[in-house]
Amino acid sequence: MSEIAIHTQKLGKSYDGAVYALHDLSLEIPSGTVFGFLGQNGAGKTTAVKLLAGLLKPTEGTCSVLGLSPEKQPSELHRICGAVTETARMYPRLTGLENLVFFGELLGMKKEEGRRRAEAVLKELDLWDLRNRQLAAYPAGAVRYLSLARALLSRPKLLLLDEPTGGLDQESMLRMRGTIARLSAKEDVTVFLCTRQLRYAQGLCDSYGIVDRGSLIACGDLESLTREVGLPLRARFRLREGQVPEQMERLKGGWWSRDLTGEEEMPLMLKNLVSAGFDLYEAQIARPSLEDVYWKLVGLRRDT
Repeated sequence: MSEIAIHTQKLGKSYDGAVYALHDLSLEIPSGTVFGFLGQNGAGKTTAVKLLAGLLKPTEGTCSVLGLSPEKQPSELHRICGAVTETARMYPRLTGLENLVFFGELLGMKKEEGRRRAEAVLKELDLWDLRNRQLAAYPAGAVRYLSLARALLSRPKLLLLDEPTGGLDQESMLRMRGTIARLSAKEDVTVFLCTRQLRYAQGLCDSYGIVDRGSLIACGDLESLTREVGLPLRARFRLREGQVPEQMERLKGGWWSRDLTGEEEMPLMLKNLVSAGFDLYEAQIARPSLEDVYWKLVGLRRDT
């Protein structure tokens, strides 16, 4: 059984004593997994990251991160946990390398040790050619990567990532996704990924928590969340133009569709179509996407 990297119990934060930015958050996230914390702007994602990183004190509830209390043991936590937040700042007049060496010293590294580690991380993230350029002259995507490099200095067991793809183009987003997947798979790093980019999160995360207006409304892997909202699998077939099967929905380009109660229905459906004389060119099972599930869950909550 996997160890639990993050445990929260009824965790919450109010900035004014009246309205809660995050309320009643209870989670258990196993070590070595990528957890997607999904929500739109203002949903409570950044507040959650800051509570887990020990940058904020909770108004209610408790949390444990890698067996430590972020509120009571922030320094110990920061030595084994890296965070990338949208509000994290580095020094624009320092070079990329100088920034990392400086923050390495803040982590307790001696200057030469910090320099060696900074150089290794810059090479690992393909930032080596920019090492002597002032941060102010970095492209936006490279700044985000340098923030990740800073978070990796301490060889963290956990990464807290708040919108790490903010401002990135599609190519850079895919590159960042590959980096996160590699860190989880090869270095056994647990990742708490906050994002509103649902397509980016799908396939990268092992499980998801969906947060809306400060409250966690659902939690689980994509399959369990799909079952929870009752979105069906769909069988899709491309037939010869002009052929019209019964009890199926017409799509474009000779495609037809029908709901499935399970994958086991598909072989019999294919067999029946062929037996009935239909010319079957292509067949596939269409599964609900993370976007489908997310918006269904948010819609159901806001309708109640």
